[in-house]
Amino acid sequence: MSREVHLIRIHTQPSRGQVWLDQYMGQRPTFNCVLGFTATGLIPGISAAGLTPRDREYTAVADAEFLYRGHQPHPTYPLPPLHAGASPVLITRAIVDALNVPLQLFNAGLPHEPSIPTIDLQGEPAQCLSDGKALPLRTVYHLFRQGLRWGHQLGESSQESYQIISECVVGGTTTALAVLLGLGVPAIGKVNSSHPVCNHGQKLMIVQQGLQLAQLWGQPLIPSPLELVAAVGDPMQVVAAGLTISASQHCGVMLAGGTQMLAVYSLARAMCTQYGLPWHSQRIVVGTTRWVAEDSTGDTVGLATAIGDVPLLSTQLDFSESRHAALRAYEQGYVKEGVGAGAAAIAAVLYAGWTQPHLLAVVDQLADQLILKPT
Repeated sequence: MSREVHLIRIHTQPSRGQVWLDQYMGQRPTFNCVLGFTATGLIPGISAAGLTPRDREYTAVADAEFLYRGHQPHPTYPLPPLHAGASPVLITRAIVDALNVPLQLFNAGLPHEPSIPTIDLQGEPAQCLSDGKALPLRTVYHLFRQGLRWGHQLGESSQESYQIISECVVGGTTTALAVLLGLGVPAIGKVNSSHPVCNHGQKLMIVQQGLQLAQLWGQPLIPSPLELVAAVGDPMQVVAAGLTISASQHCGVMLAGGTQMLAVYSLARAMCTQYGLPWHSQRIVVGTTRWVAEDSTGDTVGLATAIGDVPLLSTQLDFSESRHAALRAYEQGYVKEGVGAGAAAIAAVLYAGWTQPHLLAVVDQLADQLILKPT
């Protein structure tokens, strides 16, 4: 690669990752965000993506509004307050807006009506996975079909480029852990969270309870992937898996995130095996931030290695010299990733050749417009 190779690191499957990067150098992607909700995210302490459970109830619609509109003096859904740091949607919005990247938002199932245009997939929010009955199976089948249908449309529209598929689901790393373990991936102690120190014990307790109640814990046979999502997943996962399977038949795909998108990759692969669908793994990578990939309280690289055939990329974006304390908090382990922030930064390097100073300047400028006064 000729463009700032140090700003994109390939952690797993280096040959395939490099081929993918070389193929899509200079190509402008389309950015897609799948919005979803799980009541798992309302459990006290489970997530730092909002101070209180009520704040977290509105995180997805607030992030979607900001991603679509940018800073507004009187937003319908203000960005929720955090324990520390700033929403990763600042990173994504700054890059998508500056590069005029096409944007699409999918509503897979939210408790509140979004304030901006979305593609409503007629899903529903998931219940807490701890009951082993997260979603009705009919809803999961419907969302999977929707994902497959829209994925073909996306892929056919950008056959020379790639689709970024991102997510916004509070509590989604916990549903990701549940799906990974249900698929037989040794994921205990490897997932990440928005906390500076991952709450592995709390996540595992909730996940184990849900899988046991669904009679999926410790079973020798891996369940149907769709039944697994119905038991312990969330609506984003099945939509993103469908999008990935069908879009990758036509173009490249970057799954935007860490733990959650590694779970989506594993889910999509299992669906292709289960239902006899074509699987174009050579066109798919997972892209995240270095704050996720290098998180010492998780093991994202180990998780990707355990999954086996997925290239894991990370942006080397650094906020240590940001003029905003809320952005410098990323360097202390807060927030880390979300709303496709890492993939957006990777895309800025691939498409426009942005450097670290350019990336930092663009995000800092957007933060200037918010309550994030330079400190």
